[in-house]
Amino acid sequence: MRIPFFSIFISSPFDALQEHAEKVKECSWAFQQAMECYASTKCDTFDDHRQEVIRFEHEADEIKRRIRGHLPKGVMLPIEKFQLFRYLREQDAVLDAVQESLKWLSFRADAGIPASVEKELFLLVDAVIEPIEELAHMVGQARIYFRNFSEKQRRKVKEIISNLRQMEHDADQREFALIQKIFSNETDPVAVFHLVRLAETIGSIADHAENSADMMRAMLAK
Repeated sequence: MRIPFFSIFISSPFDALQEHAEKVKECSWAFQQAMECYASTKCDTFDDHRQEVIRFEHEADEIKRRIRGHLPKGVMLPIEKFQLFRYLREQDAVLDAVQESLKWLSFRADAGIPASVEKELFLLVDAVIEPIEELAHMVGQARIYFRNFSEKQRRKVKEIISNLRQMEHDADQREFALIQKIFSNETDPVAVFHLVRLAETIGSIADHAENSADMMRAMLAK
């Protein structure tokens, strides 16, 4: 039976991972608001929402640096440090993909979203928000597991991981449907390129969430 080494510390790395995951979730809400604003002809605060996402990303970077700089040295942990860092990199990449999506939109700030693809676009946005929210849930449950090493708790985390994988699959389907709709309805080559790249960038949010789940699975397997 493994000893919960984290219990000898005032706080474990998973405390800060949870904080980082919550920041990612906050960022996803700002992202959703920014997307809705961009699509609306009556909303003029898109850049405000984008700046909010940038602010959340900077705050998450501070947490990331704190995790990397304050792990105890010379002490055995129940996971490998490189696993923890790989997990953190993927969770942070979720934020990067969110920020990149809005940055890409800003290059055509007045273009709006064509009515012919708006429905499919927001189905994709909803599909990538779900795994972001599930990430925070997964980290919270993993945080409990790495304190008590309960087999029941381990199964609970693995179930969340399975849910995340299914969510990523669903997001892939939404991305594919959106790209199909773009090519079927848009004729302006600049608009096609911009929208397809947007679809791929938004879809990558769910990809990184699934990668985070895979890294968590690896940590549980030790």
